[in-house]
Amino acid sequence: MRNNVYEELSRTIHFSDRSGVRASCPDCHVPHEWTDKIARKMQASKEVWGKMFGTINTRSKFLEHRLELAQHEWARLKANDSLECRNCHSSAAMDLQKQTQRAAEIHTRYLLPGTATCIDCHKGIAHELPSMEGIDPGWKMPKELEGKKMAGSTPVDDLRRALAELHAF
Repeated sequence: MRNNVYEELSRTIHFSDRSGVRASCPDCHVPHEWTDKIARKMQASKEVWGKMFGTINTRSKFLEHRLELAQHEWARLKANDSLECRNCHSSAAMDLQKQTQRAAEIHTRYLLPGTATCIDCHKGIAHELPSMEGIDPGWKMPKELEGKKMAGSTPVDDLRRALAELHAF
C-alpha cells in the first residue's frame, strides 16, 4: 500500500495542511469504536489476502482492481453515514459562512438534513480516483442550480461583486 494509496495520500490536504493535522490510514479506514473496529479489521483481511497472494501486490495489479476496491470503500462509508469522516469533521461545527456559497448551499440542502453523506460528494478526497466512466461521481450540480451563477463562490467573485456595487453608486 505504501507505493499505491499512501503515496497518493501524501499529496493531499489530509496529509499536509496549514494547521499541521495529519490523517493517517486508520483515521479514515478504521472505525474508532471497538466493535466496529474489529468488524472492519475482519473485512480488511481480504485486502491483506490479496496483497499476500498476489492479487494486488504490484502497482499495475492494484490499478486493475482499484475501482472494485474503491466501490467497496464508498459503499462502506455510505452505509455508516461517513462515520470516519465525522470523527474529525462535525457538521455541527461547520462554519457555513466561511465556505463558498455553493458549498454552504449544498451542505445545507443535502448534508445537514441527512439526504447525503460525505462520501456522496467527496470521493477521491484523499486518493486518486479510479476510472469513473459510468460511475456517478456524486458531486454533480443539482438540476435546479445548473446554469445559475453562484455569487460569492470564490474570493475573486466576492471582490468583483463588491467593485461592481461600488461603481454603481
